[in-house]
Amino acid sequence: MHELSICNSMVRIVQSHAQGRTVRAVNVRIGAMRQIVPETLVYCWSLVTESSDLAGAELLVERVPAKIRCGVCGREQILDQPVLTCDGCPDGHLDLVEGDEFLITSLDLAEV
Repeated sequence: MHELSICNSMVRIVQSHAQGRTVRAVNVRIGAMRQIVPETLVYCWSLVTESSDLAGAELLVERVPAKIRCGVCGREQILDQPVLTCDGCPDGHLDLVEGDEFLITSLDLAEV
């Protein structure tokens, strides 16, 4: 369960950027190819923040589907399964266009 250590790191990042202001929500983007289970991340977030100044701050997860682009035919497609093949030319070179993200996109802060 590496989500717990990820949440510990996220807490330090959020506290640094919040600069003492009350955080209502933390928005994150997680790509489908990341080996992070969003539900587990949300659960671990609640555990890590429950006795901190981030207690009650909601973790809002935006899931990003995996999208590939074929280097041969240029076709882009969203992956339904973690199988990196082009439907148009199965032997083509593929680039992952989206789906490897993991980032904090914004903080929702209480007004002072």
